[in-house]
Amino acid sequence: MRPELIIFDCDGVLIDSEGVASTVCARALCELGWEITAQQAQDRFLGMSITDMQPVIEARLGRTLPATWRAGLAQKLVTALGTESKLIPGAREMLERVTTLGIPWCIASNSSDEELDVKFSRTGIAHLTAGRAYSAAGVIAKGGRAKPAPDLFLAAAAGSQTQPQNCLVLEDSVLGVTGAVAAGMVCYGFSPHDNGAPLLAAGARAILQNLSDLFGFLA
Repeated sequence: MRPELIIFDCDGVLIDSEGVASTVCARALCELGWEITAQQAQDRFLGMSITDMQPVIEARLGRTLPATWRAGLAQKLVTALGTESKLIPGAREMLERVTTLGIPWCIASNSSDEELDVKFSRTGIAHLTAGRAYSAAGVIAKGGRAKPAPDLFLAAAAGSQTQPQNCLVLEDSVLGVTGAVAAGMVCYGFSPHDNGAPLLAAGARAILQNLSDLFGFLA
């Protein structure tokens, strides 16, 4: 069935930024005394908002982080993402094609609004994404929760006046798939480098290895 709304995750689905963010986070954690590589940071925190990262880090270190730490990390991420982000192959073409087909779409991301803005500008898709992005920060400010809670997806659906069961979500993280399924939405996993078994286990209906595969499910 053709969806009434497609909700895309940003990092790892539209924009290749997870490696950049993981490098920044790993460096920040090492400065705190947690010796961790960029790959380990990505494995541990993939898809997680900074808000949800903080208690995990504090539990690992056994102490409370400085009051300015979260804002400091956010600014480091904005700086790095604004200069190093790249498009996932086929992302621009996919968004343009979905738009041409007349299917409403939006983006739901655990990234902050500022991070989203610099990534869209850096990769040249700001003209496509304008007015279509929902961030965890905006949902949290209204009392909601970031992924893996369903709140962000439900906010995106409500903003488009679409019932959750009529939405299709494309996600690359277990946290994202979990949130989409909890929202009552059909979710497909995007996993270009492996079979996406963790995404299937989290409830993804099928795995896409190329973004163009999406159109096979829309036919």
